[in-house]
This record gives sequence, structure tokens and C-alpha cells, in this order.
Amino acid sequence: MIEAQPSVHWLGIRIDEPMTTLTDLLVSAVCFYAYFKLRKLDAKSKGLIYFRYYFLLMGLATLLGGVIGHAFLYAFSFSWKLPGWVVSMFSVAFIERSAIDYAKAYIPKKVGSFFLRLNIIELITIMTITLYTLNFKWVEFHSGYGLLAIVFPFHAFVYFKTKNKGSKTIMLAVGIASIAALVFMNKVAAHVWFNHLDISHTLMAVAAYVFYRGALQLYPIEK
Repeated sequence: MIEAQPSVHWLGIRIDEPMTTLTDLLVSAVCFYAYFKLRKLDAKSKGLIYFRYYFLLMGLATLLGGVIGHAFLYAFSFSWKLPGWVVSMFSVAFIERSAIDYAKAYIPKKVGSFFLRLNIIELITIMTITLYTLNFKWVEFHSGYGLLAIVFPFHAFVYFKTKNKGSKTIMLAVGIASIAALVFMNKVAAHVWFNHLDISHTLMAVAAYVFYRGALQLYPIEK
């Protein structure tokens, strides 16, 4: 059994799971950094716009997760975890759409249209199940499906066709995110102050930065 992180008090305010909260906010900071950096690029592609929304929403989701889902959940009910979960599911849906949009030049139009429609259907379906069950495993499933069944295969196909460095970097980011998921699912902990949540959040922050570098390679600044 994993020992719970002791609460800390700051200015008379109780903060639960302080390191988990901090590492959640680390992911949020990286995502917001990427969002504001990508806003400076000329958005001529839907794929770039989708990437921006991915970082914006994932930053918001991890901010909500850290503050409400961990630090101050005692002041709320468990259902207050849902806002962060729902926003994160939208963020994953956007990075799926980004991958499909980028690959559309190399795939039949009907295939691209099918997966864009499927993107909406699977988001609504899994989100409905999550809202009904209040089970985080469905959020995990959606993230795993989005990254491993959509983002990785589409960019792998682009890389196979073009040797695009950006697609290769995105594949690397998916790999790092997958390791983070494995750490979380198997509860691999180094210490009570750096448990499985903290390790997975740290890896998620690294993955987010690699996704950002991949986005820059996919949509380079024109000189």
C-alpha cells in the first residue's frame, strides 16, 4: 500500500498531496509556455491551431487537477475532479485532430474525414461514460486511445512517407507519455514525497515539452 503524502500548512491553509500538486502544476506550466509560444506562429494550418488548443486545455486540466483534484479536494466533493478530467479529454481530442490534419496530405480524403468524425464520436461516447461512472480509468482509456491509436500511427505513417523530423519527435513524445502512464498504472514510486503520481506527472511535463518541440518542427517559422 502506498503511503499518503503528509499535508502541509501554508499561511494557515491546509494543502494535501503537496508534491503531487506541485508536479501537476509543473505540467500546467510547460503546457501554458508551449501555448503562448505557439500563439506567436502564423496559424495557416488547422493542425497548428489544434496543437495550440491541446496545450491550452491540457494546461488548464492539470491546473484544475493539481489545485482542486489534489491540494484542496477536502473542500469539495469527489465529483469536482470531473472538470479537470473533461478538459483533459478535450485536449487529447485536439491533438488527435492535429495528427489527422497533418497526415491528410498523405492519406485518402475519405480516410481523413472518417477519423475526424470518429474523433468526435469517441470523445462524446467516452466522456458520457466518464460522467456517468465517475471513473478515472475512462479518462486513461481515452488518452491511451488518442495517443497510441491515433497520434502515433498517423505520425508514424507520415514519417514512413517523408522522414519528417517533426513526426519523429511527436512519436518520441507519445513514447514518453506512455511510460508516464505505465508508471501511474503500476504505481511505481520512489518515495512518499515522489510517488507514482509525481513521477508520472514529471514524465508528462517532459512529454509536453517534446510535443512542443515537435510542433515547432512540424510548423516551422517562415523566414
